[in-house]
Amino acid sequence: MSSRSSASSRRRFLQTSAAAGAAFGVPLFWKKTASARTSAADRLTVASIGVGGSRGRFSQGGYIAMKAAALGQTIAVCDVDQKHNDEFNAKFDNRLQMFTDYRDLLDKTKPDIVTIGTPDHWHVPIAIAALRNGADVYCEKPLTLTIEEGRQITQVVKETGRVFQVGTQQRSENEGRFLKAIAMVREGYLGKDVRAHVAIGGAPDEGPFEATQPPPELDWNMWLGPAPEALYMDERRQMFRWFFEYSGGKMTDWGAHHIDIAQWALGHEHDGPVRVSGTGSFPAAVPDNFDFPAWLAGEIELPNAFNTATEFHITLTYADGAEMTVNHEYRSEDGKTEFGNGILFEGSEGRIFVNRGRLTGRPVEELTKADHEKLDAVIADLYGGTPVGHMQNFFDCVAARKDPVSDVYTHHRTMTSCHLCNIALMLRRELHWDPVKEDFIGDEQASALKTRPSRPGFTV
Repeated sequence: MSSRSSASSRRRFLQTSAAAGAAFGVPLFWKKTASARTSAADRLTVASIGVGGSRGRFSQGGYIAMKAAALGQTIAVCDVDQKHNDEFNAKFDNRLQMFTDYRDLLDKTKPDIVTIGTPDHWHVPIAIAALRNGADVYCEKPLTLTIEEGRQITQVVKETGRVFQVGTQQRSENEGRFLKAIAMVREGYLGKDVRAHVAIGGAPDEGPFEATQPPPELDWNMWLGPAPEALYMDERRQMFRWFFEYSGGKMTDWGAHHIDIAQWALGHEHDGPVRVSGTGSFPAAVPDNFDFPAWLAGEIELPNAFNTATEFHITLTYADGAEMTVNHEYRSEDGKTEFGNGILFEGSEGRIFVNRGRLTGRPVEELTKADHEKLDAVIADLYGGTPVGHMQNFFDCVAARKDPVSDVYTHHRTMTSCHLCNIALMLRRELHWDPVKEDFIGDEQASALKTRPSRPGFTV
């Protein structure tokens, strides 16, 4: 794995030096730096694949595409819905080349940078194609649909030497709350034997839904891509996260954020758990004791309804004895602590809570000016430099030819933990995992779920 501290580069890396730590609250160095490229001729070319949109409002894919456009020179857009292409192109005075097939875009434009904001099941196939086409890539989370996809994408990043940023913005933004929480845990401010409790919300239980004709501007076959063939319905397209065919429910949606932060704080960002256990429930359309392996292999069917877990309480155990619980809602044993979204870190010397809106707890309140300065230095070391906006970090690292803060290797480990949770729920039993071999121990049925078949014509 390449190091964030690598000195080799093809371009000069412009980095703002860290300012002195603030006495309290947000560190003083949390600011946005200017792009290193000012003239159009010097700016990297950008192509955005998957932008979404309706009446001028773009999806997260469109949002990151506009962020990249502010730092580079956008030359092309690709979306399987021509209406989305037209709406996005209008933001650029209709100057962009437009495509509905990403393969045509890569063949004809050869961009320096590609942003990917498609539904989750398309992330890795498109990313691999872009990397092998010579582009650096910013891809929305969650990056992978399966554990095997994570192994594939990390290998291709390593082989190509390209820069790859995952859109887990909590590593850069939210006023530094998550980075400060990580630094406090790792520096011992909570004492020893720290446990993490993660709450990420549940998924809805709706359906079956009625199939209809796809809109004329949408290439539904291309939207499905490697996923199983299915009739069109708005719910599959607009709420794909609640279908295992295209995503992993809340486990890979918010789990990609909070499990990522918790695993980093516990010092397991490069390996992962050795055991996963717990309980959960699925929507009413999923029969009791349903055979998920047979379904994912295409041997049996489910109704056209949501099928990802609605509720869950799972424990991940690591080789050093550390634990993380993953819950749709967290409630302490004494009933005094409850929350639906965030991370609670508990150690022998205290506890702290963090989410996108706050970082609280007595250890936070007791921090001195010297503590803040120490933590700011730790954060800069964890981040690999001065924390900036997530897209800015990506562009800076493209210039420096080094791994960005949300590198593909640690994100693969995060997503593996998310997938382990889902597989344990599907199989309804405790599982044992070897993070070195990246395989289940003595469980062929679980090992078979590390991957899944792709539709002919869409195999990576």
